[in-house]
Amino acid sequence: MALVAGIDSSTQSCKVVICDADTGTTVRSASAPHPDGTEINPQQWWSALRETITAAGGFEDVAAVSVGSQQHGMVCLDSNGTVVRDALLWNDTRSSVAADELVAELSAQEWAKRIGVVPVAAITVAKLRWLADHESAHADATAAVCLPHDWLTWRLSGSTDIADLRTDRSDASGTGYFSSESGAYQLDLLEMAMRGRRPHVPTVLGPAQEAGRTPTGAVLGPGAGDNAGAALGLGAEPGDCVVSLGTSGVVSAVGDVAPHDPDGIVAGFADATGRQLPLVCTLNGAPVLAAVATMLGVDFDELDRLAMSARSGAEGLTLVPYLEGERSPNLPGAAGALHGVTTRNFNAANVARAAVEGLLSSMAYCIDRITAHGVNVNRIILVGGGARSEAVRRIAPALWGATVHVPTPAEYVALGAARQAAWTLSQDESPPAWSFGITTTYAADPTPQVLDQYRAAQPLTLGQ
Repeated sequence: MALVAGIDSSTQSCKVVICDADTGTTVRSASAPHPDGTEINPQQWWSALRETITAAGGFEDVAAVSVGSQQHGMVCLDSNGTVVRDALLWNDTRSSVAADELVAELSAQEWAKRIGVVPVAAITVAKLRWLADHESAHADATAAVCLPHDWLTWRLSGSTDIADLRTDRSDASGTGYFSSESGAYQLDLLEMAMRGRRPHVPTVLGPAQEAGRTPTGAVLGPGAGDNAGAALGLGAEPGDCVVSLGTSGVVSAVGDVAPHDPDGIVAGFADATGRQLPLVCTLNGAPVLAAVATMLGVDFDELDRLAMSARSGAEGLTLVPYLEGERSPNLPGAAGALHGVTTRNFNAANVARAAVEGLLSSMAYCIDRITAHGVNVNRIILVGGGARSEAVRRIAPALWGATVHVPTPAEYVALGAARQAAWTLSQDESPPAWSFGITTTYAADPTPQVLDQYRAAQPLTLGQ
């Protein structure tokens, strides 16, 4: 039995799963935390990974390894392969002004046309502009720029030569200087962002192309960004839409259409199989439910019970869930709002129902934006912490107008990386047909009136 390892190096932690290459059955696993913050010394990722590998029983019997990781981060290396400064993570917002400048210099339409992504603070290209303008000495010292999973794959190979850096389409498509449609870097945009500097960038590999070997001889897969890794781990096929309710809300759909959205809502990312993975991300996910539960003084089970006890539409009560501003739509100065309050409907059950419906309506907006670009959505797969809510699972199909499939909770990014490792090892035409654990299906009659109610509501603007 050949074993393969999948790594998920996320913002919060490092996870490793070691699986049977033929069946996908998890043989052993482990995890270790990452420090908090929006910038980090990459060596801390490496230390957490080494700790996790040891806790998982080591890689001595592993035939192939692949890394899934948080997207967009900026890792700068000098000509010797030494880290120039702490990596800026996707959630570091100091580059927001830089993103606006880049959009103004080229136009949102041109960014959408050339890259399929309009820069925002999270995107690597905006972070590089910030570096060039605020830390010119560090920008001058940057001989190569890569992403978290690129750096970890490179470290696993044992190389110290920046020419050996490798990446994949899914993660490269989140940089702001790689087109998922053409499959090529647009290095003039990198040079523009860095004020005339053009550092080395990783070679982009195909979905199952070998990225090298570990010192013990294990094959290294090309790796993937976390959303693409999760889609691969879930077995998502063309027509499948994955809705993840975690800290943020993320909607992505596997297909062959590369969107070009000048509004910057739909990002033209690639998946880990050679297809496209258009994606919409919100700032407000499952924490909306946590905030309402705290306000009501109840636990999540009671929040579910309250929400399910209220009627659809919460008797006219509507929550716009922009508690942390919003990215989709792009309203960073917005605040959440509770509309339609009367003496008759202002009770705990309706507030709980409005919270669930507001969150799911926000996700319906994201699904609609993706389908508006010609992306087919035939099946919806619901994952993330918010998917544990019974109310979310039962109300979602009514608002999304489709059957919702909820898989068994698992570390799908790490499993996707492991599946990619098995694919790289086998060199078959397609990834191995593992069991993906979808166990529960939810259906309900559509309630378009609730979406109409939500669309008519407006967020507040901070400071007013």
